[in-house]
Amino acid sequence: MKCAIFETNLQIMNLKLKILVLGILFSSSLLNAQTSEDSLIFKQYKAQINTKQSLEKVITETGKFFLGKPYVASTLEVNDTEQLVVNLRELDCTTFVETAFALARTAKSKDFSFAEFQQNLTQIRYRNGKLNQYPSRLHYFSDWIFDNQQKGIVINITQKIGGDSIRFNVGFMSKNPDKYKALAAHPEFIPAIVDQEKTVNKRTYFYIPKAKIASIACKIKSGDIIAITTSYNGLDISHVGFAIWQGKKLHFLHASSQFKKVIKSEKTLADYVNGVKSNSGIIVLRAK
Repeated sequence: MKCAIFETNLQIMNLKLKILVLGILFSSSLLNAQTSEDSLIFKQYKAQINTKQSLEKVITETGKFFLGKPYVASTLEVNDTEQLVVNLRELDCTTFVETAFALARTAKSKDFSFAEFQQNLTQIRYRNGKLNQYPSRLHYFSDWIFDNQQKGIVINITQKIGGDSIRFNVGFMSKNPDKYKALAAHPEFIPAIVDQEKTVNKRTYFYIPKAKIASIACKIKSGDIIAITTSYNGLDISHVGFAIWQGKKLHFLHASSQFKKVIKSEKTLADYVNGVKSNSGIIVLRAK
């Protein structure tokens, strides 16, 4: 009787193992298929971009390369375990900025390869450039700004061009963990998020109030990263993209949730920011 039970259990274990292996192979196949498509887009980008241009010009041209690509929210939330997600096919506002910026840095480096692009993306997206579970991702863009300043990747020019001081009071993530797949699955990460929020809230930042954007627009260059500050409770930055000059007018290149794709705004940057009541102003970053 015991042998029969043992054999039955063994059969069940073998079946579960087969299912697990098939699941892993399927996931691996899917991941490889996605990587293959992203690699193809990377090759198309590499064939088009002029690496002899200045970094700010390469950033601008890289952003334009993605015009028309679909906007899709939460593309980084693929599973409960944090991994580097490369998605050149569909973007939200933050992944658009990170992806275009990482590609431009790769194009200007000595190693214009997909592997180097992945390294640049990791460096930009994660705290101290190290991927170590979900809390290591720079979730609040104000924290993204600070960390990438510390890494010497960007310069925050906001104060220099006439910005006013501002303090954020972030806390949305820790107060709404059910809205984040990883936090819902791993509540043990919440204390780390709380600590990060407290650190952000202790810092002083600078921003250009939206009423002043038009008057300082001449100090902004195409390719500068624009972070739109918000008065929404618990958040710091509501939207991000790139500045882009068209003739004598400064516009906004971004992944738009309204138009469901990457676009260049028809409105000027000043009019775009002023068109949303909860927008309070902008932070301006320059690639280094």
